[in-house]
Amino acid sequence: MSAHDDEHDLVASETPGYKVTAPAKSPEEYAQMDANDESLARWKASLGIGATPAGDASGPKVTVLSMELASPTLPPGKTIALDLQNPTALADAKKVPITIKEGVEYNVLIRFKVNHSIISVRYLQLLLSSALVSRLINWSKCSDHMVPNLTHIRVIDDDKEVYADFEWCFKLAKEW
Repeated sequence: MSAHDDEHDLVASETPGYKVTAPAKSPEEYAQMDANDESLARWKASLGIGATPAGDASGPKVTVLSMELASPTLPPGKTIALDLQNPTALADAKKVPITIKEGVEYNVLIRFKVNHSIISVRYLQLLLSSALVSRLINWSKCSDHMVPNLTHIRVIDDDKEVYADFEWCFKLAKEW
């Protein structure tokens, strides 16, 4: 699957008519605003906004570290995690399907680090079912139960800057 096939499906929703009117402020500028208000100072401190400098603002605002699937039905000691900083693990995640038990609920946990700035990030996910993937790829020698489901993940901010963009596949099974 190419990035262009699902590009229009991996776009975050926007509020029509909303426009950012104020220029972006640095954490230091936010720390100085209303500095005499004690409750605001506590709230800012809880967000990590303080009088100390935020650090080097030259790199990416966010570093996405890992993705994990969490479920109360996972066997004790079993974890399903993907190190997003490891290119080999990312390549394997697209080739080797992760086994997910049929009919269970699970949560996707994304671990990330905010390097500088005040930012909001969005998690976007596109799932192609195995039947659709098998038709797109035309794997004539594979039956539908052998073709994995493909998931495309993207983590972006409100300025549409992409911090993670990867694909991984999974297969449904009777057991983990």
